[in-house]
Amino acid sequence: SGYRGLQWSNPLEANSKASKAQFKRKQPAKMDKGKGMGGDSQMYRIRITLTSRNVANLEKVCTELKRSAKDRQLKVSGPVRLPTKVLRLTTRKSPCGEGTNTWDRFEMRIHKRVIDLHSPQEDVKQITSISIEPGVDVEVFFKD
Repeated sequence: SGYRGLQWSNPLEANSKASKAQFKRKQPAKMDKGKGMGGDSQMYRIRITLTSRNVANLEKVCTELKRSAKDRQLKVSGPVRLPTKVLRLTTRKSPCGEGTNTWDRFEMRIHKRVIDLHSPQEDVKQITSISIEPGVDVEVFFKD
């Protein structure tokens, strides 16, 4: 999926031809079958998505998740900070519509972080058993 596994071949090399495709497909990397982790459990790519309005609580949960995964010697990437969504609402202050046109402007900022893990399914329950701060939503996606 995507560009993963593509390799660039240099067209200026002596043995390359212009008609030959410039991209060669590599074999996808095979995941270990849990060797050394206690059993024959399959390794999963796990994406944890954290969403919150409060940045401090969100960052605290991210650091705890990453620390607990590092303690178990799991491969961790992230947290990746996604763009902040700003929801804006503009309303008239006057309830009847009379008087000076004055406006109230409200906004809500939604912050999002993504953490990727490579681990057996059993370890995810232990990793995510940390105390989640109030107002932080957690979504967990599994992929083989």
